Amino acid sequence: MKSEAAEALALRALGWIVGEERLSGAFLAASGASAADVAARAGDPEFLGFVLDFLLADEPALLEFAAAEGLKPDAPMRARAALPGGDVHDWT
Repeated sequence: MKSEAAEALALRALGWIVGEERLSGAFLAASGASAADVAARAGDPEFLGFVLDFLLADEPALLEFAAAEGLKPDAPMRARAALPGGDVHDWT
């Protein structure tokens, strides 16, 4: 996945997370950001990587997001790999 598509998917995930009452508070707490900070950083690829990390850490939320957006469940993982810090190294 190209970085532009990954960023677009992460922005969709951010909007979905913020719209989910059960997740929005946890997201703000985990990020240490205020709502204004989130809005200001929404275009930052590193922050968008965090958004996907947050989503990927909660499988039920991940599956709900994928279903709501009509995505395959692995799409956020592929998007995360295309953003800064998302590369996976094989150390074996």
